[in-house]
Amino acid sequence: MSGPAELRALTAARGIAAWGVVLYHVRLSIAGAPAGLVAGLAQGYLAVDFFFLLSGFVMWIAWGPRLHDAGWAAAPAFLQRRIARIWPLHATVLAGTVLLATVLALTGRADGELFAFDQLPLHAALVHNWGMTDRLTWNVPSWSISTELFAYLAFVPLTLAADLRRLSTPVLVALLAATLLGLHAVFAGLGYASPGAAIPQMGLFRCVVEFGAGTLLGALWMRWRGSPRSPLLLCAAVLAAAVAGVASGRAPQTLAVPAAFAALLMVLALTAGARGHPLEGRLLHYLGEISFATYLCHYPLWIAFKLAFVADPYAVPPALIALYLTLVLAGSVALHHLVERPAQRAINALRWRGPLARA
Repeated sequence: MSGPAELRALTAARGIAAWGVVLYHVRLSIAGAPAGLVAGLAQGYLAVDFFFLLSGFVMWIAWGPRLHDAGWAAAPAFLQRRIARIWPLHATVLAGTVLLATVLALTGRADGELFAFDQLPLHAALVHNWGMTDRLTWNVPSWSISTELFAYLAFVPLTLAADLRRLSTPVLVALLAATLLGLHAVFAGLGYASPGAAIPQMGLFRCVVEFGAGTLLGALWMRWRGSPRSPLLLCAAVLAAAVAGVASGRAPQTLAVPAAFAALLMVLALTAGARGHPLEGRLLHYLGEISFATYLCHYPLWIAFKLAFVADPYAVPPALIALYLTLVLAGSVALHHLVERPAQRAINALRWRGPLARA
């Protein structure tokens, strides 16, 4: 089955977001970095909210209608492709992280808090951020991949139960607004000012709600793509208001950030394919294609890099930071082409037998 054509602008945006997370993790180590730059990079963790929205968006336009129409028979093929997409690369990087932890343990430099071997089975099964632990361990950014797997599993029954194509545009917009308001209400009610707060406790909720909001965006895009002018104006207005609210401190992050990313996603989707689109060049598109590898490999690579090359982890010369970023890029390219793509092809080539083979 062939899905809809790729929206190249969204692929590029995913790459930019992945590098935002990378820079977030190194921001406090850059020697001589201006305070304004550090403060800006400190917001990089919010790129995860964009990932969750984008994932729900892509899942709906690629799988929503055909999952609903084909029923449960299509579920194995969907889950097969999702597991092929996320687990092999996760397992490979996790194995590398275990090797690093073993070397550190053998040399008397083990970090038992980060490399908690009792939690390793949860990581291997990709369920480590399903509310069963109270801290982030091993390859820390993979917490979001764990919650994505939960969202994929939930997507199947919810999509079979509710066909978003049957809902009117005003109802979809109202549901989207209610979803984002509900996300904010829960965070605010628990006293959390940032969507990135208390990830072991709130990360799963954050992912599932934003993933759900992304599916609503996908359903709206399928309605609006033929006549995008008015929706573009609406989304641009929402984006401007949300950014202004965050910049002024008048709007809570737990409401304004997801709203801003939702509006940005829709603007990019509705303008994708336009002549001269700034996010549709080959370089940015390629960075988006390898972004999953970038996201997963950069954290353990940063730990290894600091151990090998860095004397003071809070004053790393810009030249060494540049070297690290180059290694992340090279590692991303290698993992994408040598692990991620081949594993996807191999797993997706497997065929279900019996009645499920019709999916």
